Amino acid sequence: MSNYREIAWQGLWKNNPGLVQLLGLCPLLAVTATVTNALGLGVATMLVLIFSNILVSLVRDYVPKEIRIPVFVMIIAALVTTVQLLINAYAYGLYLSLGIFLPLIVTNCVIIGRAEAFASRNTPLKSAFDGLMMGMGFTAVLVVLGAIREILSQGTLFAGADQLLGSWAADMTIQVWHVDTSFLLAMLPPGAFLAMGFLIAAKNVIDSKLQQKQPEAEQPEVTRARITKVN
Repeated sequence: MSNYREIAWQGLWKNNPGLVQLLGLCPLLAVTATVTNALGLGVATMLVLIFSNILVSLVRDYVPKEIRIPVFVMIIAALVTTVQLLINAYAYGLYLSLGIFLPLIVTNCVIIGRAEAFASRNTPLKSAFDGLMMGMGFTAVLVVLGAIREILSQGTLFAGADQLLGSWAADMTIQVWHVDTSFLLAMLPPGAFLAMGFLIAAKNVIDSKLQQKQPEAEQPEVTRARITKVN
């Protein structure tokens, strides 16, 4: 059980793909203009992470080491295509909003990195849990960044939620404050880059505070022997 707790802690906080490993920054900075886009891309990435980890773990003993990376990429590409077709069929508005960044999940270093570093060395159950935690950690960063940018630029939250959840979610939009003119910097990738920097800084401050609260380990006292030369 403690092993699963460590996997969860690594994925959600200590080794978070977005805040610590700084992987997948291209879609993270480009797509997170709204919470809806961020959540849609995050869920798609998480699904690919989970199932790619499971499949890689299942075939790890049958794939020669020399061709493991191409095989992993083929598995990931097949899963991304499946997710892309599902979003195209059931959430076409979101499909148009995500654009090219949806098929580019194939090149996301988070997915291939977990397949190589974890799934290829562990059981399918642990690999699925690792994919879930890493995916949730990545999705959380996307959603927080999307919320910051959407509030600053439009003064809303969950705008366009019907694109992801259906027509019943059209009334989910929360008007935080009224904005006459959109804050252009928050809408563009440079604004996302600045907001991402503040998120990383906030995590480092929290980690520093937590480190200070931990009791310092006592250093064992070393007894040194003195050798006296006898004539």
